[in-house]
Amino acid sequence: MTSVILSIDQGTTSSRTLVFSLEGQILFSAQKEFPQIYPQDGWVEHDPEAIWSTVLSTLKDAYGWAVSEKLNVAAIGITNQRETTLVWDRKTGSPVYNAIVWQDRRTAKHCQELAKKLPAEALQAKTGLLHDPYFSGSKMAWILDKVDGARMRAEAGELCFGTVDSFLIWRLTDGQSHVTDATNASRTNLFDIHKQAWDDDLLKLFGVPRSGLPKVLDCADDFGTCSIFDKDIPITGVAGDQQAAAIGQACFKPGDIKSTYGTGCFVILNTGEEAITSTNRLLTTVGYRLKGKTSYALEGSIFMAGASVQWLRDEMRLVEDAAETEAICEALVDTDGVYLVPAFTGLGAPHWAPDARAAVFGMTRNTNRNHLIRATVESVVYQTYDLFDAMAKDGVTPTALRVDGGMTANSWMCGYLSDVLDMPVLRPTILETTALGAAYLAGLGAGLYAGLEDVAEQWTAERAFHPTLSAETRETRLADWSKYVQKLLS
Repeated sequence: MTSVILSIDQGTTSSRTLVFSLEGQILFSAQKEFPQIYPQDGWVEHDPEAIWSTVLSTLKDAYGWAVSEKLNVAAIGITNQRETTLVWDRKTGSPVYNAIVWQDRRTAKHCQELAKKLPAEALQAKTGLLHDPYFSGSKMAWILDKVDGARMRAEAGELCFGTVDSFLIWRLTDGQSHVTDATNASRTNLFDIHKQAWDDDLLKLFGVPRSGLPKVLDCADDFGTCSIFDKDIPITGVAGDQQAAAIGQACFKPGDIKSTYGTGCFVILNTGEEAITSTNRLLTTVGYRLKGKTSYALEGSIFMAGASVQWLRDEMRLVEDAAETEAICEALVDTDGVYLVPAFTGLGAPHWAPDARAAVFGMTRNTNRNHLIRATVESVVYQTYDLFDAMAKDGVTPTALRVDGGMTANSWMCGYLSDVLDMPVLRPTILETTALGAAYLAGLGAGLYAGLEDVAEQWTAERAFHPTLSAETRETRLADWSKYVQKLLS
């Protein structure tokens, strides 16, 4: 029988399971969306049971299809929305509270208080991260402190806590495995990325008991056995979504860089064995860990990319489908001076302004629907430029960018990204690189690939975009963008 890999891609707005051939081709895909919960301004939650039910449903669909095609499901890989945090009962698996999503800003003040106890430089030296509610540690502490009896139960060892991957693995293995991988652990603010271990001083600072945390494994490892089907299937690959996308994009050499455009936008630059400390508010993170060897990365995180287009569709009702934006952008010469700074849930790197809120600048009586739509798409490109500018100040100047994610189906956006970054932009044949990366890791963990070289050989570009915008126009637009961002922050 031909072997295939199931890849669970648990994202911010939907869960998917894809069936991949060992050649990296998508054979089948099932997807289900689930609701977003906004209890207060700046709060974002998910129902853990909605996450689980959509994962389980799509996983069963994918497995059923593979069986119907007489294919052998050899392994399962998991990739997940990072930083999103859950706490659940160790015996029953029942969550004690909703999942607090990575976009959530409720712990902003608490993070400011923690910064008084531990300077940002000291935190960054261990974790590569900043004092920001984006990361998991403060979310875990909030649940333990705000849910009646949770902290007492946690201290007694009755609760498990972790990121979405840990929750899914716990349920898929019927509570036999409470584990995570090094990439997800590196996003908690509780993990020393140099020692590759949970840090006692950070656990004490954040108020998170070690007893509830998962064991940290390599990205390709034995994560347990999925026992929900008529045959047991090993879970052998796990990585947070952005690191998984970098693996799917074959960013295995220092200097390789990718940018993923999903709900948010995330740029990851492979720095090899060196963990470069940014002086421009970028993050140092684990790119991947294989056979005990860690490859590091520099990362810039933008909170609103595809989510901004989703806002145009769902809240503003300016488009019925995100795909409409390409033709609208293409038809305009420019935005007629309109700029959107999409700080709907604060601004991420390099500003890290959790209290900032979105604004539209430069509107006149002549401004119409199409101007706002193009300004929204352009805002994603300008935010990417800000990340590259920060990397340049850190001494890193990439020469080409590999892109992926749903927004990159918009060829106009890819072309404008090339214009603004003034470098080639490469779009791969397989856009679903996040799920592909998880599949590759599962294949490595199951011994289906000899090594990263086998994976790298499969990467191909579907199209290359090259800059055509004049330097004068580029500089003028970037100056206007910067001016409006500073207005928002002032």
